[in-house]
Amino acid sequence: MTLIEPTTRSHAAEVYSTARLGLYIDGEWREGAAGRGFDVLNPATDEVVGHVARAEASDIDDALAAAERAFPLWRDTSPFEKSRILMRAVTLLRERAERIGELMAIEQGKPLEAAVTEVRRVSGTLEWCAQETRRIYGRVIPADVDTDLTVRYEPVGVVGAIVPWNFPAGSPMRKMSAAIAAGCALVIKASQEVPATACALAEVFHDAGLPKGVLNLVFGRGAETAERLIDAPQTRLIAFTGSVPVGKELNARAGALMKPTIMELGGHAPVIIAADADPIQAARRTSAAKWANAGQVCTSPSRIFVHESIAEAFIAEMVRVASELVVGDPLDPETTMGSLINAKRVESTDHLVKDAVAHGATVAFGGTRLGERGQFYAPTVLTNVPLDAEVMSEEPFGPIAPITTFTDVDEAIRIANSLPFGLAAYGFTESASTADILARGFEAGILSINHCGGSVTEAPSGGFKESGIGRESGPEGVQAYLQTKRVSHKLR
Repeated sequence: MTLIEPTTRSHAAEVYSTARLGLYIDGEWREGAAGRGFDVLNPATDEVVGHVARAEASDIDDALAAAERAFPLWRDTSPFEKSRILMRAVTLLRERAERIGELMAIEQGKPLEAAVTEVRRVSGTLEWCAQETRRIYGRVIPADVDTDLTVRYEPVGVVGAIVPWNFPAGSPMRKMSAAIAAGCALVIKASQEVPATACALAEVFHDAGLPKGVLNLVFGRGAETAERLIDAPQTRLIAFTGSVPVGKELNARAGALMKPTIMELGGHAPVIIAADADPIQAARRTSAAKWANAGQVCTSPSRIFVHESIAEAFIAEMVRVASELVVGDPLDPETTMGSLINAKRVESTDHLVKDAVAHGATVAFGGTRLGERGQFYAPTVLTNVPLDAEVMSEEPFGPIAPITTFTDVDEAIRIANSLPFGLAAYGFTESASTADILARGFEAGILSINHCGGSVTEAPSGGFKESGIGRESGPEGVQAYLQTKRVSHKLR
């Protein structure tokens, strides 16, 4: 493993200084009250690279009022015009991918190539939704000869959305694109830790000609902003991506007001590598997903169960891949794994590693913080991890690959399903029969066999059990922002 420490702090700060930072409300930018904002840190260097406004209660109220005014106009805009505007935004997003990716790498810490790829991927998300806005079909139901019985789908109204920091373009765009394509207006609170990316997305929509008030972007204290969005009489739906405990609180608050929610919450994704799987291929594909975004992914493989007959080969390949990673400066083209988002994540990662070792696990690779500055942690492979170690029940959200062995697939599935989470799961096997057992047995909303693929634009994503409510992406992702109306029309 190679560590590339950032050497040019001023370069990142200089690049970031050109970014648009602010609140976007009713088609205009606001700087916010002096002294009431948030410093933006570069997690690779620990330096302050920017400052973003904090929304006051009055700013949020203005954003909600703007969305309420914009909604009926956008709702009644023809699907062809909606699609045209959104496709123009797709073009702009692709033209600006390199620039937005650079800002993302600086503020979030992921390698530049991965950041640019994320922007390009979300342009595909927006493109899908731009096309889907022309495919919001109702249906005609056979009825009496003098009656027209139809079902119509209408946008739910003003949406309040809250997104995290780990995918600075991906998380906001999934909600922006689906809600806007469905004909809704929204107020979205993005993470103040990665504001430049979200602001760049808002600029794209603005420059594409999206009517003012349809999209409003704010930054603020999580609980305060969430409560105001939920309690506001204007909001008709709350869409949230984040942790299970916070999601439960927000869902309960929204439920008390009978407001529907979309909850994309955390997981603790199991991987089962069956005895007939290719251990080398399974290790490489698991590694590719595990070390992506330094493990800060809700669908990241985070509990690895490998059949004891192939465990030695699998572990050896996991260690080899980890040892060849280049960790460090996100802006260096050689870097393949960047920093964690902040010191809290580093401390949490280190705690889980030490706890696992205390319970009898072995560190096969890594297990230490890296560098003199910046939030870097070594990709860590743990073996013989007992089930009572914290890392086997608490989502690590960091670069830890805990591995344990099994002898019986049914027992492995039972253990995999024993937690209250069910977002993603992965299985490796060359047997169609075993693949069917895994597909039927896993309790998860996102399942991949013989690879560790995450979310895709054209298919739904979401969790079972405590990992969420509702689905994002695919037709279901747009449908989530619609409500159903039955119309029975007596003709005479």
